[in-house]
Amino acid sequence: MATTPSPVEPTVVQRHSLLAVFTATFFVRFSFGITIAVFASYILRHTGGFDQTGIGVAGLVSAMASVGEFSTVLLSGAAADRYGRFPVLFLGMGSAAVLLLAISTTRAPIALGALNFLFGIASGAILAPSLAIVAGQSRSDQVGLEMGRFDAMNLFGWISGYAVGFGLVFSIPNDRLNAIFVLGAATLVLGLFAATLLIRGIPRHRGTRGLALGDVIRPAFRRSVLLVTLPWLVIYMLIGTALVFLVSSAGGIGFPPVYLAIGIGAGGTVLVITQPTYGRLADRLGRMRMMTVGAGGFVAVMLFASLLVAYGPRVPLLAGIGISIITALAYGPAALAALADLTNEVGRATTMAIYSLTISLGMILGLGASTGLYYELGNTGLYIFFGIVAAALVVLTIARHRELSSLAISRVTTPVR
Repeated sequence: MATTPSPVEPTVVQRHSLLAVFTATFFVRFSFGITIAVFASYILRHTGGFDQTGIGVAGLVSAMASVGEFSTVLLSGAAADRYGRFPVLFLGMGSAAVLLLAISTTRAPIALGALNFLFGIASGAILAPSLAIVAGQSRSDQVGLEMGRFDAMNLFGWISGYAVGFGLVFSIPNDRLNAIFVLGAATLVLGLFAATLLIRGIPRHRGTRGLALGDVIRPAFRRSVLLVTLPWLVIYMLIGTALVFLVSSAGGIGFPPVYLAIGIGAGGTVLVITQPTYGRLADRLGRMRMMTVGAGGFVAVMLFASLLVAYGPRVPLLAGIGISIITALAYGPAALAALADLTNEVGRATTMAIYSLTISLGMILGLGASTGLYYELGNTGLYIFFGIVAAALVVLTIARHRELSSLAISRVTTPVR
């Protein structure tokens, strides 16, 4: 902090900082959601009815954002630690708005791929400092709760933005879809303006400009940090696969698309509601306990998903996968809180950037592995993929349990445990 605050000021600083991040997060994800919903139609110049070649082109161009975020997010985190979290966050939001305006001016796949790569860099510059601010401004006994609230705003923005974009793509002519990217840019500017007003006049992290880059990045790759973040890698390998195969697999087993849409909407609503609750439970019961519950839920999801592919949409299997998903949702807030517990003020944004790095890499690896196995072995390849992901998740969960046990902490409960 720039000044020594009075006893009342930390509460004011925390409240305004967190509210600014939550506000920015909603507008950012809303903007991203509406543009992602129309991106494939915009690239291919027509709405719906994509052939295999078209899907391949749209998928390649869309994937450039993940590549951009994965390859630069650690540098974004380091920049936030050295020059300040809010400046980097606001720079990322402003850059993303400019890039959306640029995207609205062209439909050339090569140009869109390059712009989407830069857009991924801006996304990393938004996420890493946001998580660092939440970690640094949360009370020690409410880190899980605040991470849950962050996740809820993040997901609420995605869901509502995607719903609006999905409605717009079928409501306006395809040759006018560029207006949606302009709308996304305007939404980002609105969020930037609102967040700036919320932190106006309060002391905040100014960065550590004299710190060497290696000293900032090195702590992010400690064993304790990796044991928290690597499970995200395998979880997002699964999520990336689900995004590709969900609709086609549902059709293949006779599951009506309208029910799938209702299920996704209901699941998204449950996710938004449960994240703060799971975060509060992580504060009260322990991070590792809730991470274990969430990991078990993901393993169960894969088991029931395999049974659905084999036997079709039977009610007991659908109920089992629904309950498993609700259980799996416990993982996110607890893991983010555990990662926050392992950070320090100097390198906090860089360490939190590992979250963004692992989910981007997980999406890339998951899509490559699952599609390759499915192409060679059909449904058997998917079963093998699910088995590998489940086994990796179990092994990593056991490894973190063993690490915590080896610390021989005298107290029964600590924030990390």
